[in-house]
Amino acid sequence: MKPIDLEPRYTSGELPGKCIKCLAEQELDGCLREFLRGEDSEETRQKFEMLVTFLKSPESQRIRDEAEKYLAEGKKVRLRLSFSNGSPKYELNIEEEGQNSENRSSI
Repeated sequence: MKPIDLEPRYTSGELPGKCIKCLAEQELDGCLREFLRGEDSEETRQKFEMLVTFLKSPESQRIRDEAEKYLAEGKKVRLRLSFSNGSPKYELNIEEEGQNSENRSSI
């Protein structure tokens, strides 16, 4: 299963912003639409499971709060959701303007 990348951002004059929770719920809605159309693939099931696991996890709120803090500082944030050895893995990547990205990993 390939990882899911969520890139939250604040609303600007040109683009509407979305938080990590909203982006995860949007991806989850996409999975549900596929299920309703009868497009029930193993990849969609795994993606659905990964998103539900993240949204229900205790780490979810802490990761969302940390991401909001970095967004408020004007940094680019990306959350990567994946499974490693059957366990969920959440990796928060922070990128500052003109510098390499700084990785922060959570369970």
